Amino acid sequence: MTSSALGRDFRLLWSAAVSSRFGDALRTPALALLAATVTRDPRIIAAVTVAGQLPPLLFGLLGGVYADRWDRRRTMALVDGVRAVVVAALAVVVALNRVSVLVLLVAAFLLAALGTLFDSASFALLPALVPPDALPRANGRLQAGSAVAGGFLGAPAAGVLFAAAPALPFAVDAVTFAAAALLVLALAPAARTSVETPRGSVWSEIVEGLRWLRGHQTLRRLALLAAASNLAISGLLAVLVLYALDVLRVPPAGYGLFAAAAILGGVAGALGAARLAAGLGTVPALRAVLAAQTVALTGFALARHPVPGGIALAVFAAGTVVWNSLSASYGQRQVPSELLGRVGAAQRMVGLLTAPLGAALAGLAAAAYGTVPVAGAAAGTFALVTLAAWRTLRSAAPGVLSRAA
Repeated sequence: MTSSALGRDFRLLWSAAVSSRFGDALRTPALALLAATVTRDPRIIAAVTVAGQLPPLLFGLLGGVYADRWDRRRTMALVDGVRAVVVAALAVVVALNRVSVLVLLVAAFLLAALGTLFDSASFALLPALVPPDALPRANGRLQAGSAVAGGFLGAPAAGVLFAAAPALPFAVDAVTFAAAALLVLALAPAARTSVETPRGSVWSEIVEGLRWLRGHQTLRRLALLAAASNLAISGLLAVLVLYALDVLRVPPAGYGLFAAAAILGGVAGALGAARLAAGLGTVPALRAVLAAQTVALTGFALARHPVPGGIALAVFAAGTVVWNSLSASYGQRQVPSELLGRVGAAQRMVGLLTAPLGAALAGLAAAAYGTVPVAGAAAGTFALVTLAAWRTLRSAAPGVLSRAA
């Protein structure tokens, strides 16, 4: 899924990202399984999940500041090195049977907090590694590789490794982090980024990034549209398993295959994102993607059989990956290099703010009325988002990524 045309440095970055994603796919379900061996209290198990979700909201903007202050290549390598140590220590604790709820909470929180800095640095580093017109293709390859490594390889292996030895998935995760750190360090010296000396306090730099985002009409609107979309996506994901089992009549043994449809769709979307941008232009492609997702989500809400439901879910997932790839590429072209970390972090934070609300509302609605209204509400939300996009994105900045290669 890599491309020689994107160059050696991109291949190294791609390999590092895929390695890390494989490890993440092992660790995340293993943490949930480990929590279930420590306690059966659903509140505590949920708290472990929340501990991994809070850092992007708490520290996302701060991570963007340091991604702009520090050398991004070295920052990514250092973060992955520290994460390797943290997960290796967790593996030792598990092997010694010394696990407690506090250990799980601290590990989940710390790894997610480190991830905010890594994500900001990675987002800002990519434009230094590939030509500007190759950004849609590069982002698509990164998403496709991550989807395969996480969905097809890591997630199925997690349960097998945990059953063999609870410490094993964490030990493998530590190795993947260490490998990713070495791959990033192998980037050519020309790929290193030297960022200007900070001109003010951390807070002033955060404000500078937020003001830049607010002042760019198209990027600001893309961030708000992403937030509205994530409200629906998060709500749908919160009840997806129940909807599949109860409404689509997916057999429990076949749920993994049903979920794989979304992964396949995501891979297809990632590989086709650049061509779509080349044919339509990036901003028109983003509008078209939202329209296609609305149709797919409407079909999903009306489906009552696993096959059409799985097809609709695959199309919807493909659209999500295309949106993520093209919106990231657009931002990487528009934002000055010295602001990429902060503005990218601000965009991600705006999108993430609605996710907890969407999940909470979906849970309450499903408990009161069932899962069918939740799917219908998600489709309705996407219809509104699509209408807003077709109205507000018409005046996008011309000439930028209008014909992405």
